[in-house]
Amino acid sequence: MYGARVPKTNRPPSRRAALLEFAVLGLLHDGPLHGYELRKRLTTVLGIFRALSYGSLYPALKRLVDVGWIHETQEPAVSGKRPRITYELTADGKEHFQDLVAASGPDAWDDDDFGVRFAFFARTEAQVRLHILEGRRSRVEERLANIRDTSARNRERMDGYTLALQQHGEDAAEREVRWLEELIVAERRAALDPGPTAYDDSTSATPRATTPNGTTTSTTTNNKE
Repeated sequence: MYGARVPKTNRPPSRRAALLEFAVLGLLHDGPLHGYELRKRLTTVLGIFRALSYGSLYPALKRLVDVGWIHETQEPAVSGKRPRITYELTADGKEHFQDLVAASGPDAWDDDDFGVRFAFFARTEAQVRLHILEGRRSRVEERLANIRDTSARNRERMDGYTLALQQHGEDAAEREVRWLEELIVAERRAALDPGPTAYDDSTSATPRATTPNGTTTSTTTNNKE
């Protein structure tokens, strides 16, 4: 996710940390948020962060402040309550986020990364979206082929529960391939006939990225509670 333009000293300590920072920058791109609001959106909109604790979030926020990608403002305490801190994207942070959404390498096709990337497709260039969707389709098709091969070779040795689990995985992969095909066709059609985005809030069914663990991510985010 982090390209050559990101200095090595600014790299997060792990891939999951990089994904969390990307998600934070993406959510703050809509406008300032308090830490509580930010965590709420991370845990409800982006399934990968369902169990995100403040112990993981605040070190990430501190690092983003230290590198200059977000700015924090402490509000005056009210009625004895702890002062709330508002986080806001800086100009450098916006530029860095644009660098991140422009990346379309194999990492963006993985389960967790794809769900988060898809949530910010509205701010991703059309060619990048298409490349990620095609890469994800190839990844899931490969997974589906492996599932079918394993099932064919080991079916006689599997009990009923294992067979049911194998079939569930095959069905889920088939559904995702069909869904990705629909998205790819829509993106290609939109490229030939520019107009409203391939999917928007006016459609009857806003697509949601379904990951193998059952979580979903919407294609759009907003700054309203």
